[in-house]
Amino acid sequence: MSEIVDSVSGSALRATDPVAMERRLFRTMCVTVASAVLVSAPLWPWRVTTGLLLGGVLSLFNHHWLRTSLGAVFSTAESGRKVKFNAARYVLRYFIIAGVVGLAYTLNLVSIVATLLGLCSFVAAAMVEAFMQVYFAIVNREET
Repeated sequence: MSEIVDSVSGSALRATDPVAMERRLFRTMCVTVASAVLVSAPLWPWRVTTGLLLGGVLSLFNHHWLRTSLGAVFSTAESGRKVKFNAARYVLRYFIIAGVVGLAYTLNLVSIVATLLGLCSFVAAAMVEAFMQVYFAIVNREET
């Protein structure tokens, strides 16, 4: 019986806590963008570095905007109020990101490939989180 009680320890619950996971994702995105910019600065042309920086900042902005807008939708839906969330606000962020990337590319400030790689910082953070979850599952599993 004590094995069952011990299996619900704090460390196992922290690994699946959605708020903690969200914080880890955002923190990993920040670390990924900073690492990519620091590595690219001495190795590649400045347009690649600025493209990685712009893409990473836009990725962080996109993640924050999506999280807050969906949080507002779910909080209004739970409270029973009328949801004032229209699809235009949801899609607006894509047009803003495309406009900023297009303007920076037109002004020849960024490499478009590096900017797209910077926008993929969420993918790298999600992969790190997936590996962490697999690690937690292996370490915290019970012997049967």
